[in-house]
Amino acid sequence: MSVKLEVCVDSVESAIAAQKGGADRVELCANLLEGGTTPSAGMIRQVREQIQIGLQVMIRSRGSDFLYSHEEFQVMKADIEIAKNLGADGVVFGCLTPEGAIDKIKTADLIGHAQPLNVTFHRAFDMVKDRKQALEDLIELKIDRVLTSGLAPNVMDGVVTLANIVRQAKDRIIILAGGGVRDFNARELIERTGVPEIHMSGRKPVASKMKYRRDHLMMGALPDCEYLTKVTDEHIVRAVKAIIQMPV
Repeated sequence: MSVKLEVCVDSVESAIAAQKGGADRVELCANLLEGGTTPSAGMIRQVREQIQIGLQVMIRSRGSDFLYSHEEFQVMKADIEIAKNLGADGVVFGCLTPEGAIDKIKTADLIGHAQPLNVTFHRAFDMVKDRKQALEDLIELKIDRVLTSGLAPNVMDGVVTLANIVRQAKDRIIILAGGGVRDFNARELIERTGVPEIHMSGRKPVASKMKYRRDHLMMGALPDCEYLTKVTDEHIVRAVKAIIQMPV
């Protein structure tokens, strides 16, 4: 089985590194500290111009939960149109009801706007009340794939559930395993679950080149991020790609 590799990125530099490392596609986001939100039009355009591999664009108007107001939902529909016009191959989103089920009405609406792009339902799936019913709902809606950690903090904690999800899915929907995938666990994850695709970021910290620093003043909420960014490392991506290409 040939396992595909998706790399989550938030910059042009990371997207280029993912491609060099052998990724099959990237998922482009902003605000990864919030789990990912919709990137700017400028970012989508620049990434599309720089890479030839698949480009999935996150459609998420804000962080926090996946219960969207009417106004937030209109933003998401507009962002899908922007992503389509800028050359995205697919979009990534997830909508839930207050009761923790798949919001089939909103999801169907977004799928309609996304056509003919492929669609991934993101880790909103990991927040559902009934994962078996949720998966059947996504299959009924003809979602192409679902990103999941097996409803756990990371994929290895959710490996048993992930294996059950793969069995339930059969060939009706692609299961994309993500959430803590590393070079040291990718092989075990594939062998224990049979997932056909994995999702990772492969990032490393990169120090700012600023020489003058006003250390007592922060522009963000996290003090350790003021002069530090995280960028995808092509060597990490390449290492995982080599691991997942080994015969099972």
